[in-house]
Amino acid sequence: MKKMDSRERRIFMAPMEEFIEMLKSHNRIVFFGGAGVSTESDIPDFRGKGGLYRQKTEFPWSPEEMLSHHFYAEHPVEFFTLYKEREGMMLEAEPNRAHTALAESEKMGKLSAVVTQNIDGLHQKAGSKKVIELHGSVLRNICQKCGRMYDMEEFMELCSPVPHCPGCGGVVKPDVVLYEEMLDRNTIEDAIDEISRADMLIIGGTSLVVYPAAGYVDYFQGDSLVMINRDETPRDSRCSLVFRESVGKVLEAGVAALKK
Repeated sequence: MKKMDSRERRIFMAPMEEFIEMLKSHNRIVFFGGAGVSTESDIPDFRGKGGLYRQKTEFPWSPEEMLSHHFYAEHPVEFFTLYKEREGMMLEAEPNRAHTALAESEKMGKLSAVVTQNIDGLHQKAGSKKVIELHGSVLRNICQKCGRMYDMEEFMELCSPVPHCPGCGGVVKPDVVLYEEMLDRNTIEDAIDEISRADMLIIGGTSLVVYPAAGYVDYFQGDSLVMINRDETPRDSRCSLVFRESVGKVLEAGVAALKK
């Protein structure tokens, strides 16, 4: 019987079987994730059903506008009121099976890095070491006057309603990238470097519509591009595999197979 080459063999494989084979045959995997990664931790995404941008607030402005730099500067009380509500949600959140699977794959020597658009710090909480946070983190908060750093718990205690540094009186701003703000150059370079050197890129929980972050996946030069997202994305046609499943379900199954 003629032995099938790799291309012929793929035709007869189910998507999950092929995904597992990809995981087994690659050793420099990068995961690029968005808000959909943390929805299983009860943190709502932005644009999905029940997402942050669809939620009604007590304010006359949209949540999207309220999370912009100009709104932070012009309406600090309202900005921090909304931000504190969202941050409190993240403070209570725990890593889900997606975060855990990624941390385990890193320990196995398969995953090189997580590049995330999320600011919740759940990848680190799950045990991941190489995490590139494109949009910053709620775990860090910086006094805009003296530069003193505050963790999340300290920051929450300062909010009344605008957080001020006890040492100098400056406003303590979350170390997150708001709309209209630039991403950190070193963080960008780190993300591009990891993606460009990856032999497999898994994209999960993101619609790839927020730029410039979404454009970084175009630096991938490997042979295996996998998409895990509930909705269609502009990059689906370029992917080797596309899953319309939760990120946690797919990653958990894939990493479990690696352990066998």
